Amino acid sequence: MNDLRRARLYSEELGIDLKKDSDGELFKWFLASKLFGARITERIAANTYKAFERYRLLSPEDILNAGWDFLVNPIMREGGYVRYDERTSRQILRDCETLLAEYGGSLKRLHAVAKDSRDLEARLDRFYGVGPITINIFLRELRTVWSKADPEPLPIVREQAAAEGIDLSRMNRKTMTFVRLEAGLIRARKTPRQAA
Repeated sequence: MNDLRRARLYSEELGIDLKKDSDGELFKWFLASKLFGARITERIAANTYKAFERYRLLSPEDILNAGWDFLVNPIMREGGYVRYDERTSRQILRDCETLLAEYGGSLKRLHAVAKDSRDLEARLDRFYGVGPITINIFLRELRTVWSKADPEPLPIVREQAAAEGIDLSRMNRKTMTFVRLEAGLIRARKTPRQAA
């Protein structure tokens, strides 16, 4: 269990520093969370995020300026998309428009105007193509950064915790230990334990 509590976060693997709590880093994580929440492998999601990074498309304005054709090819193609590339590109563009129109491009503003954690999740749910999985991915690594970020652990996390003999209900969810544990449990579910 100690290894699980020291798991590396997905944002850390991508070089995103959420502790800065800056709009730039938060938008990068929102973009990555959208990709991780899609019906693609983690590897393709990470590769696609890196393609956005390579082309310096890490703000809503830059993505909108690049346009749909550029997102489909080269971004999605270089990321490894073979399906859903056009739909995902459309979703990302619409979400950039929404973020700019409703929150001045600021995810920090979105958090500030949310009344509580439920309202925060409801506001995120209004973005096109964002559902419970994407919301959970985005907010779980922000637990220690945003006061209103406290999503319920996913059922797969609870199941893996039970399999590991970990009682999540006895833990403080607003700690980095819990955040790392969630990431570790997600990875543990995907990686069968080797026989000793």
